[in-house]
Amino acid sequence: MNDDAHNKQREAEQIEESSMLQAKTVYEVIRQEGREELSRPVASLWWSGVAAGIAISTSLWAEGMLRHALAPGHWQELIATAGYSIGFVIVILGRLQLFTENTITPVLPLFADYSNKTLRRTARLWAVVLAANLFGTFLAAAFTEWVRFTSDAQLAVFYEVSTHLIHGRDARDMLVQAIPAGFFVAALVWMLPSSKGFELWVILLMTYLIAIGGFPHVIVGSTEVFLLLLSGQIDPVHAIGSAMAPMLAGNIIGGTVLFSMLAYAQVRAEIS
Repeated sequence: MNDDAHNKQREAEQIEESSMLQAKTVYEVIRQEGREELSRPVASLWWSGVAAGIAISTSLWAEGMLRHALAPGHWQELIATAGYSIGFVIVILGRLQLFTENTITPVLPLFADYSNKTLRRTARLWAVVLAANLFGTFLAAAFTEWVRFTSDAQLAVFYEVSTHLIHGRDARDMLVQAIPAGFFVAALVWMLPSSKGFELWVILLMTYLIAIGGFPHVIVGSTEVFLLLLSGQIDPVHAIGSAMAPMLAGNIIGGTVLFSMLAYAQVRAEIS
């Protein structure tokens, strides 16, 4: 190959590397990932989901520890809420099963190739991962409350962070305010294929936005709710009816009904 041809090939490769993925390409990447998730054995989904539930609880621990370490002041809130992103970094980069990611990943194959079989497999995936995530967050909350791996002062901050989630919010408030969290997580999943080399920063940015906005996320929030429940600060009816169920519904509306449907609509004509 002569120098001129070599330079042209190198230029073409550089253009390809620097170009952003087209929307239909992102769609196909996520749809393929969704197909793979739908075909995974239940046992694999379950244990990955349990691990994700435990790992995502790091968000509560990290935020609480930062709040405890920082002196009260104007910057404490902005810095401490950055700890909220830690659990998401572990779960997403660790390729663990997180329910709110599944509000888009397996849904795109369902939109594109609807069948009763795909619908059943999607329902199975949702049910297994959600149950596994909640089991994992319950274990993390029980470990926090019963084993008490932190000081009493840090535990008090964990209670404070958890109480802040439900304070002044009824079921309607929780549902409405959980919609942006579902939307942002789905947007995060959509952005990752175009973020090669910058995945960490995309995760930090989007989850910090959820944290600083105070938008409830059902899996992180379940750790906080379980902690309050196990410590006797709320009752089961409040925990489920006024907190976890509305958070779940809001996240699904934001992730599936809004973002996933819009993502599919923009590429439908190009993939059909």
